[in-house]
Amino acid sequence: MTQLLKVQNFGLTADGFGAGEGQTLERPFGHANPMELMAWAGATASWPNRTEPGGTRGLDDYFTRDFSNNIGAEIMGRNKFGPQRGPWEDHDWTGWWGDVPPFHTPVFVLTHHPRPSFTLADTTFHFLDATPAEALEQAKAAAHGKDVRLGGGVTTIREFLEADLVDTMHIAVAPLELGRGERLWESPDELTDRFHHEAVPSSSGVTHHIFWRR
Repeated sequence: MTQLLKVQNFGLTADGFGAGEGQTLERPFGHANPMELMAWAGATASWPNRTEPGGTRGLDDYFTRDFSNNIGAEIMGRNKFGPQRGPWEDHDWTGWWGDVPPFHTPVFVLTHHPRPSFTLADTTFHFLDATPAEALEQAKAAAHGKDVRLGGGVTTIREFLEADLVDTMHIAVAPLELGRGERLWESPDELTDRFHHEAVPSSSGVTHHIFWRR
């Protein structure tokens, strides 16, 4: 069975930004507000952190439920793991994800400064100084036949797109503008030379962009 590399539920603004400027420990998305980018998912009945019954159904809920479907490993850039740059100064700090990270699979963090792997609950983080193709090979082996999710951020997704390794993408575009930060595209049409593309508006106000290889 073919293993796919998938981008899922990745939030962008209408002007193409996935994160703002000035990332810090307290502000993982820089000057952007992640609650605005991902409000559509948090409002759904299937949002994993929901503490009260209710929530929306429909298209937004489908994508929220599909997030972990057949995913056996994740690849992310170092900026998604945490705000530290350069050599690791604090090995005791184990990322933004808390004691029970939401991945529940092996996670491969791309960095020029590898550090020992560690496990939190059912998630093991590995740190690789590797090309996109090398990282994908390791992630596919760890996924044991399941698909691999490319978690971001923007720079990492662009690197894998440039290496022509991405098989499918789901980008949720929120109706707000950021003006500056990390930009994935100026227009989704930039990708239609390699991908089929459909844009589906949701009642929540976001537009779901679905891409799959030609």
